[in-house]
Amino acid sequence: MALPPGPRIPPALQTLNWVVRPEAFMRACRRRYGDVFTVRLAQVGTLVFSCDPAEHKRVFTADPDALRAGEANASLEPVLGERSVLLLDGREHLRQRRLMLPPFHGERLARYEELMREITDRVVDSWEVGRPLKLQDEMQAITLEVILRVVFGMAEGERLEELRRLLKHLLRVATRPIALVPWLRREDVPGPFRAAMRAKAAVDREIYRLIDDRRADPGLDEREDILSMLMLARDEDGEPMTDVELRDELMTLLLAGHETTATALAWAFERMFRTPGVLERLAAEAAAGEETRYADATAREVLRLRPPIPLVARHVRAPFELAGYELPPGVIVAPCIYLTHRREEIYPDPEELRPERFLDVQPDTYAWIPFGGGIRRCLGASFALFEMRVVLQAILSRVRLAPERPADEGTRRRAIVLAPRRGAGAVVAERRERPREPARGAAAVV
Repeated sequence: MALPPGPRIPPALQTLNWVVRPEAFMRACRRRYGDVFTVRLAQVGTLVFSCDPAEHKRVFTADPDALRAGEANASLEPVLGERSVLLLDGREHLRQRRLMLPPFHGERLARYEELMREITDRVVDSWEVGRPLKLQDEMQAITLEVILRVVFGMAEGERLEELRRLLKHLLRVATRPIALVPWLRREDVPGPFRAAMRAKAAVDREIYRLIDDRRADPGLDEREDILSMLMLARDEDGEPMTDVELRDELMTLLLAGHETTATALAWAFERMFRTPGVLERLAAEAAAGEETRYADATAREVLRLRPPIPLVARHVRAPFELAGYELPPGVIVAPCIYLTHRREEIYPDPEELRPERFLDVQPDTYAWIPFGGGIRRCLGASFALFEMRVVLQAILSRVRLAPERPADEGTRRRAIVLAPRRGAGAVVAERRERPREPARGAAAVV
């Protein structure tokens, strides 16, 4: 079975390119080999990239027994755990997905808006006029707090402070680019992987303690945080999630919902600084406090232009046809988010930030794929878009920001996430008067 063409350099060099300069590597491959090409990564395997929406539809609607997403995500198991919804396939995946879906329904999101704004306001209050900021760090502070308060349901106090400290340490060591190098992922030698596993063990102790305490809470059925709702959920046989499943899903929501959303928010400001008209229009909407249309469109456009995750992956279990090639079992098929979002026939001037592309327009299912697609589409998509809108409007209603430097920042890798190279450097130019009460009940639903 012939595979699509691709680079002929050794897999070790392809891996180095993928880790160190992923954008340039993907662009070069597409220029030379077209919409479908093969990449070989050391100790990972053979990946067939695609940036054709028609082929994405075939992938996302394929028999899940033929294309396995859980198997393709196996490298995440050391941190997420084997019961994470991202690592499960078949009936087990569907069971877990059904248990997790209700807390992320659009109607529930509006209940979290006030808390998200409160968290954002608290971070913004610490910013000093004229002092440089790394918005990547500031957005991570916001999104981590949202996870701890909205998802974990924790209240202020020593327990919250301790878990926050442990999670920050875990995220710091687990997102180092060197942690991606397969042959360094060993616990028996000093290095980033062993450090990450030790940090994870400390976090696990606190999470299991939190689960035990929450199970003993007599008011569990009255709580609205996502952990409590997951504890109350029952599958078709009336069975709840186990403690291990709860732990693994909490870690999944943390890593999938914290790092990616913070990075998307950082990119939003980095790109808006270089597109002043967008920044001014969004700030005006935030100051008015009545509309959310432009903020919603801006969130979608940022995820098009700078998707934090560059691809999705499926492990081929049975021969699968893609773009005229019959892919053999063992290959990983990878719809490429980054390249698909840059197709000029779909997105004219694709390198420009243009929220107008999505004003009152739903994105194309297979041409806009920051959350993947099909039955594996990210459960937290609505939550992420809603959080992005709330945070963007909350910040721009409070302060006027300017870039720390005029030049574009470029990209750096944070494990599997592509982030602004200098952390989205910014300066608080001035403070604004507190806005009037914002519009309510306008949760973005996708």
